[in-house]
Amino acid sequence: MKTDASAPLTASLVRKLEARDDLSDEERAIIEQMFTEVRLIKAGDDIVRDGDRPRHSTLVVSGVAARYKVLQEGERQITALHLAGDFVDLHSFMLKEMDHGVTAISQCRIATVPHETLSALSVSQPHLTRLFWLLTLLDGAMHREWLVAMGRRSAVGQLAHLICELKRRLSVVGTGDQDSFTMPVTQVDLSDILGLSSVHVNRVLQELRGDNLIAWKGVNVSILDWEGLQRVAEFDDRYLHIVKEPR
Repeated sequence: MKTDASAPLTASLVRKLEARDDLSDEERAIIEQMFTEVRLIKAGDDIVRDGDRPRHSTLVVSGVAARYKVLQEGERQITALHLAGDFVDLHSFMLKEMDHGVTAISQCRIATVPHETLSALSVSQPHLTRLFWLLTLLDGAMHREWLVAMGRRSAVGQLAHLICELKRRLSVVGTGDQDSFTMPVTQVDLSDILGLSSVHVNRVLQELRGDNLIAWKGVNVSILDWEGLQRVAEFDDRYLHIVKEPR
C-alpha cells in the first residue's frame, strides 16, 4: 500500500480524525508524541492474540491487518480489515481481555500507545478522548454493515460492497488513488472475509471483471465503473461518517 516514508507515524490517523472534526495544534502534537514503540510485523504473524490482556493499544502505520476468530475445527472468520490509521485494539483499553485475534495480512508497521497514556488523556483531553471513542464507534458501524452484507446481500453484492468500502476508507487517509488502490489479500483471505469457498470467491471476482466493474490483478485493484459498482453493492457511505462536524 502506498505510504510516504517521510510522513509522521500518525499521518493517516490524523487524516482519519480530521475528516470528521478539527484537531487543535496541541492535539496533533499529543497524538504525534503518544506512541512509545514502533515495529514491523511479518505477514501471517499475530499482532494480538485471543486471550491476551494488552497493556497498550496498537495503531497500523502501514500495511493491512485482519480481526479474526477461529472455530474449534480450524475455520477462520475475518470480521474486520484494518488499514493505515486504524487502531486494531483500542477497545482493549476498556475491555482488558481480547476475545479474538488480529493478524498481519501483509507486512505491517505498527506503533503502540500505553494504556496508562490513554487513561491520562481521558482526564486531561476530553475532546481527544471523544475522538478516540468515535474510532471505536466507526469500527462498530463497519461491523454492522459487514453483518448485513454477509446475511442479506448476494455474493457479488457483498464483494462489491467490500471494494467500495476499502476505496472510501483509503481515500480518507490518502493511501489510494481516485480509481485504484493496493490490497494485498489473497483469495483465501477473501474467502474468510466473505464466508464463501475459494471457488465461489473466484467466480464472484470473474463476474465483477466480466461486467467491467473492476480489474483485480495481484494486489492491484482498479475500479472501472464506480457508479455501477456502487449500484451492485447498494453502497451508501453514511455509515463511515465522513462528515466534519464538532464531536
